[in-house]
Amino acid sequence: MDCPSEENLIKMKLSDINSIQKLDFDIANRMLTIYHHAAIDKISEALESLQLGAGLTSSETINHIDFIEEKNQKRLLWYVLIINVSFFFIEVFTGWISNSMALVADSLDMLADALVYGLSLLAVGGSIFLKKKVAKIAGYLQIILAVIGFIEVIRRFINPENLPDFKIMIIISFFALLANSLCLYLLQKSKSDEAHMQASMIFTSNDVIINVGVIIAGVLVRYLQNGLPDLIIGAIVFILVLQGAFRILKLAK
Repeated sequence: MDCPSEENLIKMKLSDINSIQKLDFDIANRMLTIYHHAAIDKISEALESLQLGAGLTSSETINHIDFIEEKNQKRLLWYVLIINVSFFFIEVFTGWISNSMALVADSLDMLADALVYGLSLLAVGGSIFLKKKVAKIAGYLQIILAVIGFIEVIRRFINPENLPDFKIMIIISFFALLANSLCLYLLQKSKSDEAHMQASMIFTSNDVIINVGVIIAGVLVRYLQNGLPDLIIGAIVFILVLQGAFRILKLAK
């Protein structure tokens, strides 16, 4: 267990064991604490089947614990999910009317993040069947959209069209930057050490960098009077979306 992908894999594997109350991951030390009612053999068998080197280190009886953190995580993830879905629609529309592939690509990145947050919500609760089904749909959808976008970038590179509207690029990316900064603030405010929350912070931090990249592309389009910076940023973001899609599909196996 050394990455967020493996954490989600473990959560999916154990999600149908009703006796489990909470999973507490410590990725750095490769440790997992499981709060449960009996069924230790079933849990051990499920973990060993993943072939991740799982082994029981200790077991003890504790008093009842109220797991309020999961409710807070759900509320927080819903906030950032709504923000990302909203900006997906805003950016895909403005990207289309402004002729900017960088904005369209960034909108797909927002959609990819929304899918990640949605899967994180399922990681807090939900059936293993539902998690795998949503992960597959999300992964294939991202791949299809990213491939279509990348093909469009190549087409526009071969047959240049009108210059993107740099004003729309800069203004919309600036507001997207503010939105991602808000999401990052909310995620950091949660002070959660769980890997799926930490992964969400990493994704959002990358989004901030992408937003800055689109703004710079808009400035370069303005001063160079060339649409190439827009296409380059768009291509890079589409590749990032593809990478995220393959990671999600891995979780659905």
